[in-house]
Amino acid sequence: MSRICAITGKRPRSGGIIHRKGQSKRSGGIGTHITKRVKRTFRPNVQRIRVRLESGQVKRMWVSVKAIKAGKVEKA
Repeated sequence: MSRICAITGKRPRSGGIIHRKGQSKRSGGIGTHITKRVKRTFRPNVQRIRVRLESGQVKRMWVSVKAIKAGKVEKA
């Protein structure tokens, strides 16, 4: 499945998770330290919905939920 929004162009992005261990200085410790870094992908929340196009045609397409909530697409 292609996880790309047809309206906004949102697509999976790469990033990372940083694991930290230790007690923060604010809590009375010596501070947190990085113990591990893991690569991961951030996937957009993309749904397959029926969209009414400007020509009046109804078509199914992958659209991000953020675009649906913002009203950028007209649901059929």
